[in-house]
Amino acid sequence: MQALSSIFYTVITLGVLVFVHELGHFLAARLCGMRVDRFSIGFPPRAFGKKIGDTDYCVSWIPLGGYVKIAGMVDESMDTDFVNAPPQPWEFRARPLWQRLVVLCAGVFMNILLAAAIFWNFHYVRGKDYVETTEIGFVMPGSVADSAGIRTGDRVLAVNGVRVMQWDEFQSQLYLENLGNDIRLTLDRSGTEVSAEIPASKMPGMNEGPIGIAMGQTVPVINIVEQSMPAGAMGLRAGDTLLAYNNEKIHSREQVISWIKAHPDSMVQLSWKRGAETMSATGRVSKEGRIGVSIGAVYTGPMRHVEYTILGALPEGLREIGQSIRLFTLTLGKLFTGKTSVKESFGGPIAIAQIATQSADLGLQAFLWFMAQLSVTLAVMNILPVPALDGGHVFLLLVERLMGREIPYKVKIAIQQAGFVLLLAFMAYVLYNDISRF
Repeated sequence: MQALSSIFYTVITLGVLVFVHELGHFLAARLCGMRVDRFSIGFPPRAFGKKIGDTDYCVSWIPLGGYVKIAGMVDESMDTDFVNAPPQPWEFRARPLWQRLVVLCAGVFMNILLAAAIFWNFHYVRGKDYVETTEIGFVMPGSVADSAGIRTGDRVLAVNGVRVMQWDEFQSQLYLENLGNDIRLTLDRSGTEVSAEIPASKMPGMNEGPIGIAMGQTVPVINIVEQSMPAGAMGLRAGDTLLAYNNEKIHSREQVISWIKAHPDSMVQLSWKRGAETMSATGRVSKEGRIGVSIGAVYTGPMRHVEYTILGALPEGLREIGQSIRLFTLTLGKLFTGKTSVKESFGGPIAIAQIATQSADLGLQAFLWFMAQLSVTLAVMNILPVPALDGGHVFLLLVERLMGREIPYKVKIAIQQAGFVLLLAFMAYVLYNDISRF
């Protein structure tokens, strides 16, 4: 069931993002008077589809993205028969430079537009909550944080000298602003200022999870119960608040999830609260380390809530896009300076499946939020000047304009083929890293 859920949410996530991206190219090409020969989800060879008018709408076998085949353009289809004939008015190569640039950038624009719509709607509908605490509610035994001497109940005052007042500020400084750097935390421990240091070599990569801490002043609440699993037999219901396992008080969702995963095929006694009633039951953890629940964390501490008008929500949505772009560019910067590695910086389809499933478990808004962030990431990646990506095509057009003449088609085809091979190799490497992590 878990595997099917992961496949489902991955297909939905990537399917929507690829469709929106390719739709941008398609609409821009048609508006500029270009003929579109194929609209494909996936890369060649073609699997199935239907031709309507001049366009073949299809699904192809290599599920690494998609493409729109525009007449008179060297692209992922590797179809170059047109080079032996004179340019036709409906072909890409016959249109003005500005129209070709519009068509090439339209997919990226659509991905940004999708993210903007999701972020805008999110802030308008829900507003924004500022979690005004930096208290650490739980430290996972044996984690990076535990080794650094961080303790449950500590309150973070600063990260590398930068003061933090909210949990989001703390997380941003820890995982974003200081990516690849040594970390020095200034902590308030029962009124005494102490410090904890984490070397850069010990900091987990962006796809390896956090350092092993959970936010304070939260309670673990059941979101979903699989009735066929032990949790269903124990009588747990969505909305129950977990209190303890085996008479040990639960401080966070991470604490109980970690214990259950670490004790497959073991008996566990759970206590929980339902309304004003306290309940308990005993069950056996499955051999896979599951009891069949999705657990969320509900914050109970001080919070500041801000509501936005429909116009006021737009700048907040655009700010989220800027933050996502900044995260990606910071990651690339750390990658090129050697402060992080490709393995730590990029996740493939398995990582996407895991995050998509986890966000979907937290609700539609969390799932859409993840989709919007991924949409921005795909947009920025696509505009990089790399052969086989949109940015590679744009780069070649600009080089031609500077040269004052067209690059020979044989050279363009060779560049496109080499770029496609490199793209496949990169995806294979990322997939291998996914498998090695899971």
